[in-house]
Amino acid sequence: MANVVLGGWLVLSPWALAYESNATATANAVIVGVLLAVAALGAIFVPRAWEELSAGVLALWMIASPWFLNFSGHGIATLSAVVAGGVILALATWTVATDREYAEWTRRRLIQ
Repeated sequence: MANVVLGGWLVLSPWALAYESNATATANAVIVGVLLAVAALGAIFVPRAWEELSAGVLALWMIASPWFLNFSGHGIATLSAVVAGGVILALATWTVATDREYAEWTRRRLIQ
């Protein structure tokens, strides 16, 4: 559920933090926010480890995106992307490390 909230934050952050004039940063935040929320909502109905893996990939993208998409000069947009990515990555890592269901899923995959 936290990723749904974080996805919502990413979608709204360009307007909340007033960087909506930067089209690249805004599009990035909105697209990643929607993808994160959709993956999190999908995992509510069909719990699988793929949701945490996809959240981790999206988090790494958010952290790196200001430099790949060339909006690192916009301090607020960069800070928002890096902080949101860091929080998402921390939550995904924590979930995979502490949740029994994910540990069992990982164990089954490694044995096969």
